[in-house]
Amino acid sequence: MKNSYLFISSILLYSLCLPLITQAQTVQILQQSKPCVIRGLSVLNDKTAWLSGSNGYVAITNNGGKTWEWQQIKGYEKSEFRDIEAFSDREATTMSSGTPAIILKTIDGGKTWQEKYRKVDSAYFFDAMDFVDKQHGYILGDPINNKFLLLETKDSGETWANANNQPNALPGEAAFAASGTCLRSNNGYLYIVSGGKTSRIVTLQPDNNVWEYNSLPIINGKASQGAFSIAIGKNEKIIVGGDYQDDKKTDSVAAFQTDAQTTVFNNPHRGPAGYQSSVEYIKNNTYLSTGTSGTNITVDGGKTWSKIDATSFNVCAKAKHGKLILLAGNNGKIAFLKM
Repeated sequence: MKNSYLFISSILLYSLCLPLITQAQTVQILQQSKPCVIRGLSVLNDKTAWLSGSNGYVAITNNGGKTWEWQQIKGYEKSEFRDIEAFSDREATTMSSGTPAIILKTIDGGKTWQEKYRKVDSAYFFDAMDFVDKQHGYILGDPINNKFLLLETKDSGETWANANNQPNALPGEAAFAASGTCLRSNNGYLYIVSGGKTSRIVTLQPDNNVWEYNSLPIINGKASQGAFSIAIGKNEKIIVGGDYQDDKKTDSVAAFQTDAQTTVFNNPHRGPAGYQSSVEYIKNNTYLSTGTSGTNITVDGGKTWSKIDATSFNVCAKAKHGKLILLAGNNGKIAFLKM
């Protein structure tokens, strides 16, 4: 009885404190009003970040987001650069969704860009990119002949080729090029989250190079529904998504896994307030997610979420080496999270 009382008391105390915890986070707009939908975001440290978007636009900041150097890459004004990976204030790789499928790289801070890959086949549609390290990276594309397209580089993006081990895809299954985060690498594992007629997590096991397939309790069944993003922390895996055509719908838009020994994901006790296209690990048990329905935060590893801002964004990212957290979305909108 005493233990039950203490447990109930702790839950009540947490419920009372949670609003105070989440009130400490605010989203502050840095700039907007650019003819660009931003979906690619790579935050290197507390000063340098790169972003990419529609109409051939990319941008870089070297002062923590206070000012940005924008450019519309010549010859690629119609390209949809939906993901970007930064390695320094000089070097970055970006990919274009749609036809043609293109990969560009710069080694001089964006002054010049070299085309490293081009495919005019309309079946090739890139969704996301992630790197294991500076040399070794992957690009995920929509399924072709019931196989997810997976490109691989082992020379820092200089050359790309189809990976030898392409994961299987079910009929009507696809990935979403919404934030560049439906593909993640972590500790030798490669993770893909999908949607459409089904919602799954597809995991490449590093010990045997075998793909593992597991269903997710995320809304699915339509082309607009499914899992859009995954983030991996110290203990948890957090997945968010929903229905981008009904972005206020809150049912089954997030899932979490706290035990690495199981493949089971659970829905949160209280989920994000609608569709979320991006989720990012912040620290400890804290994760940030965002989408057109607004921005949400969890401080207990995905079990409960609180909405902290109603502004529409597409992607959020934390510095790989630092504390800077940025968000970006339509009309060139960029913001940072104040903790």
